[in-house]
Amino acid sequence: MSQAPLLADTPHSHERLLVIYTGGTIGMQPQANGLAPAGDFAERLAKALSQLPLRDQPLLPAYDIISYSPLIDSSAATPLTWQQLATDIAERFDQYRGFVVIHGTDTLSWTAASLAYQLQGLDRPVVLTGAMAPLEAPNSDALDNLYGALRFAAHPALQEVAIYFANRLLRGTRAIKQHSEAADAFTSPNYPYLGERIGDDFILFPSRGLAYQQRGAPRFERVDYRPVAQGEVVRITLWPGMAAWQLDAWLSHPSIKGALLQLWGAGNLPDDPALLAVIAKASGEGKLIAAISQCSQGRVHMGAYAAGDGLTDAGVLSGDDMTPEAAYTKLVHLIAQPISLEDRRRRFLMPLVGER
Repeated sequence: MSQAPLLADTPHSHERLLVIYTGGTIGMQPQANGLAPAGDFAERLAKALSQLPLRDQPLLPAYDIISYSPLIDSSAATPLTWQQLATDIAERFDQYRGFVVIHGTDTLSWTAASLAYQLQGLDRPVVLTGAMAPLEAPNSDALDNLYGALRFAAHPALQEVAIYFANRLLRGTRAIKQHSEAADAFTSPNYPYLGERIGDDFILFPSRGLAYQQRGAPRFERVDYRPVAQGEVVRITLWPGMAAWQLDAWLSHPSIKGALLQLWGAGNLPDDPALLAVIAKASGEGKLIAAISQCSQGRVHMGAYAAGDGLTDAGVLSGDDMTPEAAYTKLVHLIAQPISLEDRRRRFLMPLVGER
């Protein structure tokens, strides 16, 4: 990784932010075969920020920047990527007032959710952002997103992992990417925004934040994710006509340690006892099985309909109104820890970082 201090004459790093550039569309430039990752991002970022209106320049917080080498295509990110980012933040935590992670949009919300579980009890901001267009592209959203992320990352009342995108500040464990092209690609379907940019003002809504809900010093859980980095936790979305043998092909595999099931509606399963038997068998073998709805809004109520009856008895844990990102990364985080199955089940059902 390369380091380059920018924008500031502030002598003490704890008065600065740390920007971690991991890659993504935001840093790409046109090549003969299309957009491709490009270097010199620190210099390019400084140049872009210097083009902000003069009234905004004094409001920019001082920062240092580190760039990953090689850069990461977010679609290729793994739990080990999440672990590396958490490590880089934790090791520098006492040196900076806040952190900005620049990340590709495809799995940005997955990384944000994982960081929230690894960096529990934050007393300063960690803000992720990216862009739908490269930094130097005409009418790009990159500069606005970067500026907003820097502004919120300097706000001491923000004490959690968040995503800033298209004038909105979203809780990291509540955000999903809901559009593949639009500038407002991210939304928070089951939780209100933590903050917004309205005109020239960056407004934080403190009563919605974790700072009002958590107490004590940061309690980071820096877990070794290597045992769950090769597909040991699966995500299975039901489809009409799904057969028990298909579900069994996933859940009975000896490498599988957990699974996230995305059920229909309020938590419904096809009326096939064989499907329920496959799930019960996997759960009985000690595999951590959780369920959420395929609907982006609302929550699961397993047993509210006859079609969902039996899931709880089969050992399936309710994911309530969690996003797929929050539920899956929570399973990964808990399964990676050297704790009992009973503790994993108990902790999954508890809100750890405002994810449910």
